[in-house]
Order: sequence, then C-alpha cells, then structure tokens
Amino acid sequence: MVISLVALLVLLAVAGAPLFVVILAAAMTGFYYVDVPFTVIAIEIYRLVDTPLLLALPLFTVSGYILAESQLSTRLVRLTRVLLGWLPGGLAIVAFVTCAFFTAFTGASGVTIVAVGALLFPALVHAGYHEKFSLGLVTTSGSLGLLLAPSLPLILYGVIVQQMDLPNPFTIQELFIAGVLPALLMIALLTLYSIWATRHQPIERGKFNRVEVSEALWAMRWEIPLPIIVLGGIYSGYFAVSEAAAVTATYVLLVEVVIHREIEFTALPRVIRESMIMVGGILLILGVSLAFTNYLIDAEIPQVLFEWIQQYISSKVTFLILLNVILLLLGAILDIFSALVIMIPLIVPMALQFGVDPVHLGIIFLANMQIGYFTPPIGMNLFIASYRFKRSITELYRATIPFMLVLLVALLLITYVPALSLALLSR
Repeated sequence: MVISLVALLVLLAVAGAPLFVVILAAAMTGFYYVDVPFTVIAIEIYRLVDTPLLLALPLFTVSGYILAESQLSTRLVRLTRVLLGWLPGGLAIVAFVTCAFFTAFTGASGVTIVAVGALLFPALVHAGYHEKFSLGLVTTSGSLGLLLAPSLPLILYGVIVQQMDLPNPFTIQELFIAGVLPALLMIALLTLYSIWATRHQPIERGKFNRVEVSEALWAMRWEIPLPIIVLGGIYSGYFAVSEAAAVTATYVLLVEVVIHREIEFTALPRVIRESMIMVGGILLILGVSLAFTNYLIDAEIPQVLFEWIQQYISSKVTFLILLNVILLLLGAILDIFSALVIMIPLIVPMALQFGVDPVHLGIIFLANMQIGYFTPPIGMNLFIASYRFKRSITELYRATIPFMLVLLVALLLITYVPALSLALLSR
C-alpha cells in the first residue's frame, strides 16, 4: 500500500501537479501510515498563520513588486554609474552593486535581469567590454543580493527553521547580519575578476563629475533614505523585521505612487494582486510543508538519514562538500522557494548533528541557490537572459562559466570559514 502511494506521489510530480499538492499528499501518506489524524495538518497551518514574523513576507513582497514597476532601476543605474564608473572596472562594479541592491529589495533575480540588465548590457558593450563578458556579467549579477536584507529567501529560511523548535534558535536580524560579509565577499571577488579579465581591453572610464553626482543624488532623493532607515533599523535592533516591512511598504507606496507618480492608482490593484498571488503560493506550500516536516520529525527520518550518511561520511568537511554539490544541483532545477521548503526540514537536523551552526547553514544554502540560478544546463537565469537578450542558451553557458567559477571559490570560503557568516554575531 505504502509503495503504491509513494509511486502515486512520484507520478503526480512528474505529471506537473502543483508542488503544494505533492507535498500535502506526501504528508497525508505519512500520517496515514503512522495512524495520526489529518487534523494535525490544519493545526500546523494555523501555527504558521499565528507567526508574527510572517507579516514581513507579504509586506516586503508588495514593496518589491512596486519598486520593480517603477523607474527605480534607471535612477539606480545612473547613480551608481556617476559614483563608481570612474574606478578601474567601474561599470562592472556598478552592475554588481546595482543588481545586488535591486535583487535584495525585489526578491526576484529574473526581474533584475529584465529591468536592470536591460540597461547595463548595452552600456557595458558601449564602454568597450566584450559582448560575451557583458552577457555573463549581467546574467551572473541577477542573483546577487539574495544574502542581503530584506531578501525574501532569507526571511523564509528563518520562518521555516524557527518552526522546527531547534535547541539553538536565532533571530531574523542575526540572519540578516550574517549575510553581509559573504555577500560583500562575492561582490569583491567578482570585481577583482572583472578588472583582471578586462585588463587588456580599451575600456572607456567615466569621469567623476560633481554636477552629475548632485543631479543623480537629487533624482534618488526619495529612495536613498529607504535602505538607511530600514536596514539601519533592522541591524540596530530598533525595528523588528515585521515593523521594518510595514515601514518599507508604506514608504515605497508613498514615494512611487504619490510622489514620483510612476505607478498609476488604477494600476495599483493589479500590482498588489500579482504580489499576493506569489505570496499566497508561497504560504500554501509553506503551510503543507510544515505539516510534512512534523511527520518527518515524528518519524525520525532526519535521524535515519544521518545514521545512513554516517556509514559513508564521518567528517564535517566531507558532509559540507556533499551538501554543496546537492544544493547546486537543486538550485539549477528548482526555484529557491520550493528548494527551501523541501530541503530545509531534511538538511537542518543533519547539519546540526555534524556541528554546523543553523545561521551559517542558511548562508551556505542561499549562496548555493544564488549560484544555482545560472548553473548549466537548466539554471533559470540562463533562460531568462537568453530570452531577454536574444542569445542562444549555449552562448549563455560559455559566458557565465568564468563568473560561476569565481563564485564557487567564494562559496568554498563561505562554507569552510564560518567566521565570514558569524563574526558579526555574538554566537
């Protein structure tokens, strides 16, 4: 009977059934097998709804959708270009910084490629960068920022782990702080590579012009306070994450709709509806996955997996190597939200057994997902960039591999130097 049910679940997944249906069916199968009432699923969903931190998810999501609909990307590219474009490799730095900021606030790497990449790609080519290099740079930059607050995947990881009642709990603020140094490391290594790779190219560098800087700052006068207020409030502990999300949503709505008037009031319901459809999908998947997590824990499946893995792997170093390989493959075939809700309940208990800090594990997980977005053959950003820039997918493979290798070096440092994630914390 159990084998038949498992085969049915696999068939559902292959047939393209919604992810929440597959997870819910798996949870119900497990509870049926151990003779646990299905009412526990409703209890888990209610426990999720009763989580105060969950308020941050829809508020940050609607803020990101509004920012993506506005002309922020144009103003942001202009500001970073006049501030950093005169440096060696300046336009590459502009791309990395702009995309990281944009992705952190919108939570969507595909939107970053479409909105920001569309501005940066022709600018890079015009400045003298090879087209192949520019294509790889823009595609790679699309996922930068997933480790920076208020990234939605960071919040979601925190929500999932906090529902697991671990013996070593952490706050979302700690998770936000832990992502700062690893994100800066990735940007720094990509910048150094870009300078080295283009050392023989006649790159056109801008000149620092105070008038242009003043004009760009004035154009961004309403958006500049946003990261200062929100991130400063989060990192200092003055704002709770849910409070910061409410401040962000209110401020973004006021600036982009009322002050800039780049989004019409008539278009606002559509933007909010689209953002809430995404949130609804995430919450539905998250609710049923927490019920499934309950079954996994009650059935001691993570412990069984740990004992099985210990037969072949006994060291923390080897476990982390295997973890990185699995996560890179998952990042290439699953979207980040699905990967989080499916893998976190299995990975976290095992990682704790090997002595991996849960905050450090979260940074490792998201760093892998960030690279997985453009990992051949089916990384999502590869197809988005191929469609947006009208280039073949094989051309995208060749263009992104050098940047991927650089980020793999960063990933190894993040994985095996926990201080990069934990140095700013009091853990």
